[in-house]
Amino acid sequence: MSATPQNNTDNQEIDLSQISKRIGSFFENIATQVFKAFLFFKRNIIWIGILFVLGAGLGYYFDKNNKVYNNQIIVCPNFGSTDYLYAKISLINSKIQEQDTLFLKEVVGIKNPAKFIKIEVQPISDIYKFIEERDKNFEVLKLMAEDGDVKKIINDNLTSKNYPYHLISFVTLNETSKDKTVEPLLKYFNDSDYYKVIQKQFMDNVKIKIADNDSIISQINGVLNTISSTNASPKGDKLFYYNENSQLGDVLKIKHEINYEQGMRRLDLINLDKIIKDNSHTLNIKNKESLNGKMKYAIPFFFIGIFVLFGLIKRYYKYQMAKLNN
Repeated sequence: MSATPQNNTDNQEIDLSQISKRIGSFFENIATQVFKAFLFFKRNIIWIGILFVLGAGLGYYFDKNNKVYNNQIIVCPNFGSTDYLYAKISLINSKIQEQDTLFLKEVVGIKNPAKFIKIEVQPISDIYKFIEERDKNFEVLKLMAEDGDVKKIINDNLTSKNYPYHLISFVTLNETSKDKTVEPLLKYFNDSDYYKVIQKQFMDNVKIKIADNDSIISQINGVLNTISSTNASPKGDKLFYYNENSQLGDVLKIKHEINYEQGMRRLDLINLDKIIKDNSHTLNIKNKESLNGKMKYAIPFFFIGIFVLFGLIKRYYKYQMAKLNN
């Protein structure tokens, strides 16, 4: 009866011994491979040194002569031209991918099309400005939020395209300037016969509204001057109004609202002078993504990696040939 437990103990000891041997053999094999790698680098130290210096020199040359820069333009599409702007940028990007430098130079007007790598546009999320511009926007947003996540709705493509400001980002090889890229792009975006007609009519409407408001303000001022002369104090030239005169308060409130509207209309004349109005631009932000500016490090290790891979293939070939011969 006592022999069975003894056998189990012996089997466990044998299993542990085998596991211990396998672990030891595994680490010994790793140590052997590390030593072989050390011998490989020692035998080929001259070649590795040459490849490292050659790769570093070549990488430094690429980093110096092919610097990548990010550039940004903040724009405001007017007259409902947001989709038009996005379509234009999508077309430019497709021409870049097709390497159609003739289109980029002759149609868009970019001075160095071969250096123009990429362009994209995205809305600048500003939900407060979105709500401020139209009361209906707030009601629509509340209605949509009842059936879904507010954050998701705010970032939704359909909602975000209605934000007033959008960020155009483009990437160039080497530094660029306003006259080489920004001005040609804006000129291309604003070249639309359809939106030019809408712009003219809209501007005419704004000017008519300003003229009408000026006329109303003039009439209100005439009424106020009449009241001033009627209620003037005989002891001095200072004027006063009775607070209980609600009609006079309404007139002053209307004048204040019209003056505010006049200010906004005059701002419209400034902001609506272009179909795609540019607010600001930032150029030549050094791009440090991926391997940009790091070729001096990447190329040497790439060359050495290829050399090591070739050595492994050569070693594997000799090993297989030895097996065949045996």
